[in-house]
Amino acid sequence: MLELYQSEGCPHCEKVRRKLSELGVSYVIHNPRLPGGMGGDVTNEVTHEELTAGGEDQIPYLVDTEREVTMYESDDIVEYLDEHYA
Repeated sequence: MLELYQSEGCPHCEKVRRKLSELGVSYVIHNPRLPGGMGGDVTNEVTHEELTAGGEDQIPYLVDTEREVTMYESDDIVEYLDEHYA
């Protein structure tokens, strides 16, 4: 299962969502905080803790539970999706 930690209005998250839709891949979205980069207000403490468990407080953050892969950075995520889900 793919899980995307993201925020509506974030252009980097939009890039990842667009790629996921283009590939027709199912995924779960988590919205741990409001837009605003590192300064966005936390709206969900549980998902925010899951986000930061990866080592950063940054979105987008992709978790691929089947492959046990986690990653930040929209360009890296898009490349990973192309490699493993295209």
